Amino acid sequence: MNYLDIANEVFDIEMSGLNLVKSALNEEFNEIVSAILNSEGRLVVTGMGKSGLVGKKMVATFASTGTRSFFMHPGEAYHGDLGMIHTKDVVLAISNSGESEEVVKLLSFFKENGNKVIAMTGRKESTLAKHSDYFLNIKIDKEACPLELAPTTSTTVTMVVGDALAVALMKARNFQAENFARFHPGGSLGRKLLTKVSDLMKTDNLPTVNPSDSFDTILAAISNGRFGLAVITEDKKVLGLITDGDIRRALKEKKDKALEMTAKDFGYKEPLSIESTEKIVVAEELMQDKKVTALIVKENGLLKGILHRYDI
Repeated sequence: MNYLDIANEVFDIEMSGLNLVKSALNEEFNEIVSAILNSEGRLVVTGMGKSGLVGKKMVATFASTGTRSFFMHPGEAYHGDLGMIHTKDVVLAISNSGESEEVVKLLSFFKENGNKVIAMTGRKESTLAKHSDYFLNIKIDKEACPLELAPTTSTTVTMVVGDALAVALMKARNFQAENFARFHPGGSLGRKLLTKVSDLMKTDNLPTVNPSDSFDTILAAISNGRFGLAVITEDKKVLGLITDGDIRRALKEKKDKALEMTAKDFGYKEPLSIESTEKIVVAEELMQDKKVTALIVKENGLLKGILHRYDI
């Protein structure tokens, strides 16, 4: 038995299912997005079994991309969880068959409560679809499971339709990376987008030298600073930069005479710098673009600190 052939067949079946569901999308999708956008409440997702598991993933995506959302287990709904639903909420009910008992029996409550209901099901003639305000077609022709029993293709297409909704809502709200970061402050992206240069830069024992400082003093500053550079300053005003590469080139070209050089002999080239109030993500992009490992941090034109790539 060639297991790779089996894997390829699963991919083929599920991609076929996706294409089928894609072709079934119509203008009602626009109406559904508008209904969620115009709602003053939240998006409540419910579903049983595998549909419920996919629904929980949808909620995680919706919530982190600007759509207030929560998952309600249909089995718990009739034991008090219906109290979480506000009349202004929109309900997204998932059931491939459209006949899941735990989901269908909630429809009367939603109607009495004034909730708009979106049926995500593979059967337009199902109880769920017929008693809902909107219909999202997730009909497939075949499960990838050889027994046609385990939800496979059906869960895949359900998740993709959920992603399509989330992305459409993001674009409608002009949801940006900065917004995403607010909901992910613990993640690397959130940290980079929310953290400022001033939060991570080094400010103590900075490797600075005066224009008249000797070669030995410059070497000591570079070695002790551990940034691979020394900043030429005068009254905290940045005049130039000397890197360990500059030191090596001076020794190679001038030999022993390099030992007689002072900081000003290296020239006052303008160092690559960034303001302390900038975001870390801007600093990282600048380092990558210019292929440097450290940035001089300024505030009102004066040296404030140094930011190294390894501190990001």
